Amino acid sequence: MFTSRAEALALTLPAAVFAAAVFLLPVMILLGEGFQTADGWSFGSYVDFFESPLNRLVFLRTLKLGMLVTVSAAIIGYATAFCIISLKGQARGQMIGLIILPLMISPVARTYAWIIILGRSGFINATLTGLGLSDEPVRFLFTETAVFIGLLQLFLPLMVVSLVSALENMPGDAISAARVLGANWFQVFWKVVLPLTREGLVIGGTLVFTGSLTAYITPAILGGSKVLMLETLLYQRVSVANDFASASVIAMILIVMTFTINLLLKRIATAKSRR
Repeated sequence: MFTSRAEALALTLPAAVFAAAVFLLPVMILLGEGFQTADGWSFGSYVDFFESPLNRLVFLRTLKLGMLVTVSAAIIGYATAFCIISLKGQARGQMIGLIILPLMISPVARTYAWIIILGRSGFINATLTGLGLSDEPVRFLFTETAVFIGLLQLFLPLMVVSLVSALENMPGDAISAARVLGANWFQVFWKVVLPLTREGLVIGGTLVFTGSLTAYITPAILGGSKVLMLETLLYQRVSVANDFASASVIAMILIVMTFTINLLLKRIATAKSRR
């Protein structure tokens, strides 16, 4: 224990300064690059970025897929988390281990597995044609659907783990008490479970949405050049066009989107808890 606040400050200040430099300095550099033009400092780079129809399309697609993946992960995550906490002892630990297992596998390998599944001769098309539901293979690869499935599979464990932790910390008699008082299952979830697990939802939602925005391998492989997202567009601007100004703008947009969704989730959770 520290004997005084001055001693605590003296010991922790270097670490705080180092952390601030590591996290804030790159952001400040990006901010400067995005606003710096040949004529001085202005919003010109951002205006030019959003004036391009392609850039607007990529921005809206990234936002749409990020939100769809986050909402889908929350719905599936709650159902999965409820199943996990209903298990006892060793079975619960084994199930959590299975949920965490994909996180230990390379994203490249997990994405390649979906190429095998979604390909023209993959499992899904073989099933559709075998059952007579389709006369010819359906194109799944290089579509938004493929990118959505890949991102959901990639980041769903993060949501499940966050919600499992939140549900485990919820009072054990909260649901049964609400049922005794006459609440149906929808009311129990909306008025009891959701407010009591809001922190887990905020953490999981932020992780999933941020991961969906910043993922490169999965959109690049499953979407290719036909389904560009901000991260793949950023890579093209740096590696192909050597346009670091536009890359800085894209990076700053990703940062702003991440902070915005985090604040939005916190606001929704706080507003729900006050009702």
